[in-house]
This record gives sequence, C-alpha cells and structure tokens, in this order.
Amino acid sequence: MLRIARLTDYAASLMAHVAHSPERRVSAQQLGQELALPGPTVAKLLKQLTQAGLLQSTRGVGGGYSLARAPERISIAGVIEAIEGPMALTECALANSNCVLESTCATRANWQVINRAVRVALESVTLADMAAPAPRALRFNVQRKE
Repeated sequence: MLRIARLTDYAASLMAHVAHSPERRVSAQQLGQELALPGPTVAKLLKQLTQAGLLQSTRGVGGGYSLARAPERISIAGVIEAIEGPMALTECALANSNCVLESTCATRANWQVINRAVRVALESVTLADMAAPAPRALRFNVQRKE
C-alpha cells in the first residue's frame, strides 16, 4: 500500500489549519490544543516546516508561527518533502539511485512516468485548497520525457 507517514499527515493538517487564517501568528501550544496533537509532535513538525521555508517563526510577545508565503503558493508536495525528503515511489525515481538493477530494468522508465504523475498531482494541490471546505476539480497533464 502506498501511504504517507503519520507525521506527514499531521504536518499537512497543521499547515492547512494555519492557512485558514494566514495573517495570524499561532504558538506551538495553541496549535497542539486546536488540533488535539501532542506538544512534542507539534514542536518537531514546526521546526521541520520552518527549516524548509514553509513557516516563519517570530519570537517574543505576539510571536508565533505563520506561513512564509501565501497559501496559494505552497503545494502539498512541498509539505510532504519538508517532512519525508525527496519524493520517489521507487528507488530509480530518485536522482541518486542506488538500485543495482537500474541499468537493465525493464520497468524503470514507466516508474519514472508514474512518479512524475504523482508529483504533478501533489504540486497541483495548494494549502489554500487543503484549507477550503470543499475540494476543487484538478486538471493536470503529465507528459512523458523521452
């Protein structure tokens, strides 16, 4: 089964929650309470999302976390990569593959097409979409790289 990690799911929920009111600064404790997530988990995710440039942190009175860019300019692909690293469904889809069968693999090219299709789909969904009450219709075109 293809599945994102639980922490990545939490990160997407956290980011969508912040995207509901992008002008608001919110503390880690406040986010944990509003999303019913453990404080240490929220702190870990906020650190990773800030390091990835998706959130910004402001210290002091009135400080907290806020989006680093408009929610329309942050894709769910960016959130996933911030938590899990580069996206690849198979080893050969990575830039620096370590697969010993790569040079003779009959399915490598098709896995790369599939990987690109998944990536394009995830790049097509923004935090604004995730924060919206109803999903929007997605349209995208994946072209083969020959």
